Amino acid sequence: MQESKILSPKLDIVFQSLFGEPGSERITKRFLENILEEKIEAIDLSKNPILRREYKTDKLGVLDVIAKINGKENCHIEMQVGRQDFIIERLLYYWSRVYSKQIKEGKDYDKLERTIAILIVDFELKGLEQVEYITKWKIIEERNRKLILTDKLEIVILELNKIKGKERVEGELLDWLFFIDNPNSERVKEKVKGNKELKEASEKLQTMSEEEYMERMAWFREKAILDYNTGMSSARRKGIQEGIQKGIHKGETLGIAKGEKKAKLETAKKLLKQGIEIGIIIEATGLTKEEITE
Repeated sequence: MQESKILSPKLDIVFQSLFGEPGSERITKRFLENILEEKIEAIDLSKNPILRREYKTDKLGVLDVIAKINGKENCHIEMQVGRQDFIIERLLYYWSRVYSKQIKEGKDYDKLERTIAILIVDFELKGLEQVEYITKWKIIEERNRKLILTDKLEIVILELNKIKGKERVEGELLDWLFFIDNPNSERVKEKVKGNKELKEASEKLQTMSEEEYMERMAWFREKAILDYNTGMSSARRKGIQEGIQKGIHKGETLGIAKGEKKAKLETAKKLLKQGIEIGIIIEATGLTKEEITE
């Protein structure tokens, strides 16, 4: 019999439903324990919506996961499959939002809690070519690398493209990453037998994949990402050609910029026609609200 199609956990809407929904606490707790290499006593996912029950496809917002760890630490988890410009700057921005939201006017700064931002990507990050599939970042003193300024800030980056070739390398974190990359892989099928949380995640994903509504939502998101990536790729090629043809000084650079802007506008038009909220389009394209409205 043909295997039923399993939705990809790499798609942000599937990832959020799998790890962010209330009811997924055991799954997310075990996953984060492997990432952070520390014991977690309790985890709260109540700030995340249950997308399959509470949202329509045209009303989806940012699909990241917010977790409260041990009642005193904040964790923001983002899954990205489509290459994004300035993704590290964006990661820092989201970290700062989660960190700053903790304190209200009139409160002391000592109320601010440790905040962790976790980014999982399925593409190569520029500048990180020489490091492993997981890197952890803090603020350190430049000359004394062991001196950390604060424990309030922590950033973790996981690159799925770097786990290729590690199928025989043991490690529970790798088990989870292979599950996110390909839940039908032989490694995952073997590892779920001895890991009850991984098995629970696999079973939940199977249930989600059988829901017609969830399948439609996943297709909708996948199409939006594909449209954006196709538009950007086409724009780069067209920009180079226009720059050369017009003989502009440093024409390739200027041409790419002009082509990318045009592609972003075309992508925005398509997403608007599909009913995507302006806030999501701003995030996906980098255009201003005024440009999109026009």
